[in-house]
Amino acid sequence: MQVVLMEKIGRLGNLGDQVNVKAGFARNYLIPQGKAIPATKANVEIFEKRRAELEKAAAEILKAAQARAEMLIGKVITIKARSADEGRLYGSIGTREIADALSDSGVKVEKSEVRLPAGALRQTGEYEIHIDLHSDINTTVKVNIIAEA
Repeated sequence: MQVVLMEKIGRLGNLGDQVNVKAGFARNYLIPQGKAIPATKANVEIFEKRRAELEKAAAEILKAAQARAEMLIGKVITIKARSADEGRLYGSIGTREIADALSDSGVKVEKSEVRLPAGALRQTGEYEIHIDLHSDINTTVKVNIIAEA
């Protein structure tokens, strides 16, 4: 299915690109989320009329993401969790807990922006966590998991 992208999407394309994607991906994700529109002649004309407005909005989103990334540079957060004597956690620390801890420290981060490629954290210790604030802006923060007393 041919669609016109309404915003930059990593590994797919930039604003205004006409890309061919699977029909289910377009119908179930891109179009309902407002990230793309079907590439009909009428929709392409509508997009071209709104292009400047969309580019300005995309630039503002990028600028906001850069500001949040600067606030995250060098950030170290500490999360207390119940653990056994050898450091193994009774539960796990996932993206939600990390995002909540970062938001509590003053930088708003959504759980979908936190990347844990190896899965949830299950041991005490210090970890470097990748945060994808925008398709162009990535940063890392240190998460220190300590045992609850």
